[in-house]
Amino acid sequence: MDANHPLNIHNAIALPDIEFSEALVRRFDSSGPRYTSYPTADRFNQGFDEHSYIDHLSRRATAPSNPPLSVYFHLPFCEQLCYFCACNKVITQDHSRTTKYLQYLDIEMERVAGYLGNDRKTEQLHLGGGTPTFLTADELTGLMNSVRQHFEFTPDAELGVEIDPRTVNEKTLAMLAGLGFNRTSFGVQDFDPDVQAAVNRIQPVEMVERALKASRDAGFESINADLIYGLPKQTLTSFARTLDEIVRLSPDRIALYNYAHLPTRFKAQRLIQPEDLPSAETRLQIFLMATRRLLEAGYVYIGLDHFAKPDDELNLARLDKSLHRNFQGYTTRADCDLIGFGVSAIGKVGASYSGSVRSVNAYYQALDEGRLPTERGFELSFDDVLRRDVIMTLMCSMPLDFAKLDQQYGIVFEEYFAQELAKLSQFYEAGLIVLADRVLNVTAKGRMFVRGVGMLFDKYLGQPTVSTYSKLI
Repeated sequence: MDANHPLNIHNAIALPDIEFSEALVRRFDSSGPRYTSYPTADRFNQGFDEHSYIDHLSRRATAPSNPPLSVYFHLPFCEQLCYFCACNKVITQDHSRTTKYLQYLDIEMERVAGYLGNDRKTEQLHLGGGTPTFLTADELTGLMNSVRQHFEFTPDAELGVEIDPRTVNEKTLAMLAGLGFNRTSFGVQDFDPDVQAAVNRIQPVEMVERALKASRDAGFESINADLIYGLPKQTLTSFARTLDEIVRLSPDRIALYNYAHLPTRFKAQRLIQPEDLPSAETRLQIFLMATRRLLEAGYVYIGLDHFAKPDDELNLARLDKSLHRNFQGYTTRADCDLIGFGVSAIGKVGASYSGSVRSVNAYYQALDEGRLPTERGFELSFDDVLRRDVIMTLMCSMPLDFAKLDQQYGIVFEEYFAQELAKLSQFYEAGLIVLADRVLNVTAKGRMFVRGVGMLFDKYLGQPTVSTYSKLI
């Protein structure tokens, strides 16, 4: 095979800021959390309820200073079922169902805003789903008008929306830009017709190309495309063709997700035939090939499964050591308090996490009874906050400065984490991390494996959970 052929997988890959080998991937590719929070959402409990959430909202309202806010709205409605989807969604052709849902979002916003007090300066907003563009232009306009009544956006606020390319056109995207949205994220997954048929999501490359062009024409500052490897009917050759197209379309950011087939947890996935799934070896080779192709196309590895162009603000944040991670993934903003609205929305206020009920009927019932729809959450201890700081620093491949943590938390790092540090030997020996002058750094070779390093500081991993974690790679 020609050395320049896109399917030629070198044993070792070395490109700026990242270096890894197939041997290391095979050695360290275990399963573990993605750490969009610590403790992870599977540790939330029903002992944290509406009253707990209100208490933390009220504490923020009376605090002398607060971090800015990030707000998230879960819009669960979709017209069609995608078989791979693990999101909380409502499949319906009845668009009138959104009217009631939006009315209840208004009720929830008003109540939460009352507990928050006057300090509601907001740096981020994200609409997720479901399919946010299931809503009509008038409904999206009404929702954003209501949001602006309750939250004060900073001049440089990030407003993002998840988009199904099948649901938008030039007019839709211009409308979203007019409402203030400046970031779009398109669900692409795979361009191969056989793969699309196997997951019940038909969207030709021409459709996605029109949507990306319309986003650029409308002035969106950053455009993301989601890809998934490990889907049914997927092969190394077919995914190489998908990468040809995605590189040509040139979105600002690319998320390369590993499909987790969990049919016992997600009913829709039972419609996927197990025999159609690529083997573990094929998945690994697709991952290696895709990573190499994206890096050689000029994208920079941000972390986990995220890539961005060198001038994208995610990469700039990585370079100036201001990168953060939250429930929406990697972010350029400081550690905001996150307020979630709608079914299954997750929030973070102070040293707490909260999670809402998962069904629309339960959501309506809670608000009808004068309650907030919180059904679970987590109250973080001192140890949890400290470990969260350590793990999130590692997840962003940032230097872990022991002296700084000593001063901030009143500890001696080597004593507090003696057991964890002893377990890091395998990562030192493999050259994935280095320690000098009480500063631990993740090396270029180690950036693919930060989840594994972070897991050593997770005190809950040995405890029972109902979750099944994804593979690290």
